[in-house]
Amino acid sequence: MSNKVNIHRLVSGVPGLDELLGGGIPEYSFNLLAGTPGSGKTTMAHQIMFALAGPERRALFFTVLGEPPLKMLRYQQQFPFFDVAKVNQSIKFVNLASDLLEGDFDRVLARIADEVRDFAPSLVFVDSFRSVVQSAQAMEKGSAGLQHFVQQLGMQMTSWLATTFLIGEYLAPEAESSPVFTVADGIIWMSQLVHRDALVRKIQVVKMRGQAQSLGVHTFRISDDGVEIFPRAMLKAGGQAVIVGNKRLSLGVAELDKMLGGGVPAGYSLLLVGPSGSGKSVLATQFLAEGVRLGEAGVIAAFEKSPNQLLSRQLDSLIESGQVGVINTRTLDLSIDEILADLVALIGRLDAKRVVIDSLSGFELALASSSREDFRESLYRMVAVLTAMGVTVLMTAELEDRYEMLRFSAYGNAFLADAIVMQRYVELEGQFRRVLSVVKVRASEHSKEIRFYDIGADGIAIGEPLSQFVGVLTGRPLPAGGAL
Repeated sequence: MSNKVNIHRLVSGVPGLDELLGGGIPEYSFNLLAGTPGSGKTTMAHQIMFALAGPERRALFFTVLGEPPLKMLRYQQQFPFFDVAKVNQSIKFVNLASDLLEGDFDRVLARIADEVRDFAPSLVFVDSFRSVVQSAQAMEKGSAGLQHFVQQLGMQMTSWLATTFLIGEYLAPEAESSPVFTVADGIIWMSQLVHRDALVRKIQVVKMRGQAQSLGVHTFRISDDGVEIFPRAMLKAGGQAVIVGNKRLSLGVAELDKMLGGGVPAGYSLLLVGPSGSGKSVLATQFLAEGVRLGEAGVIAAFEKSPNQLLSRQLDSLIESGQVGVINTRTLDLSIDEILADLVALIGRLDAKRVVIDSLSGFELALASSSREDFRESLYRMVAVLTAMGVTVLMTAELEDRYEMLRFSAYGNAFLADAIVMQRYVELEGQFRRVLSVVKVRASEHSKEIRFYDIGADGIAIGEPLSQFVGVLTGRPLPAGGAL
């Protein structure tokens, strides 16, 4: 028989937070929500409180020297999680400002204890706890009195059999010397960073006793619905692409499928590179359309065009029918994790097998400045997560056509693609002609030919090999520069 104590975990009501915490908020734990001013601490505290509070689980929310309750509630009521029917029934707000201003920590503790005893809450919040710190610095008792106050408050909270939260504005140097960081069971750090022209909000679970939290710094956003967290995309240990046998997917162009060795292996990532106007988006559309024809739903993240500007009527009709889903990229300053969360959710909802990212150039521009700096690493994580789900990913990338140089990627990230198809221009008889070739397909034979292709009303059509044309015309191979 096991003597292990099972700790019940509470569902926070904040999308993404329970995943970071390792399954939810431990019941009866003593937690600190800390961070910089304006980072969303009070909003997240209210979101948690309204999600958990009810007739069987009442909540007390103490305000100290921060916002008065009426002012705070005025703004919090704008969020849909705010339930006015719970106020003064399941939720009670208490202002401690007058008690604290008199400078008597013992009186503040007594007032808190009385309120807790009378209301018998299962949840207790104190906002803003940093106000207590600032007040202590002006009092005769100073930091010694504050330390005693924090210790006493911590012991009280432990004895209440309530899940408690202290909300405070802290900077890192303060955190290192604050006694509350020592006694807290859980510490959640929130911040907002201005990086060049972008504002990015980050959250980190610094500490959570008794369970394995998600390490690292994660992105979150405050929208009209409240706080939403986007955990960092990480491929689980042992995770690998789910490739079923030797299944291959058609790109919707029969000759190109033959050049690839029978199509793109399912679960692969395909990088389609080429200069402007070479037909990358056209081929991406044919890839999705072919999937729908075969009963496979698809998803497209179009970063260079809005959903209303997608170039193909065929694609528009597929989107309108619900067979192809679109990731809304209407805003800049996104994060890789935010985009991936939307992709994973849409893939799951549609049971999609094909994903198009059009294009990596626009994708990078849509990211917040701070995310652009580690674009390669973030893109690698995103592709790994998607292919591990068993979907086949087609990515397009703009590549300047320099005749004196042969490159496969402007980002130095061609290594992350399992297959590469390259489109180029060559100059023949005074005009530009389009050619394409298959650069690589991992673990598969593929054509080494360079083939002409044209873009017509029905999409891309592959023509004869370039070598035959040059041989007939000149009797000699094509020069290294690509021009004749």
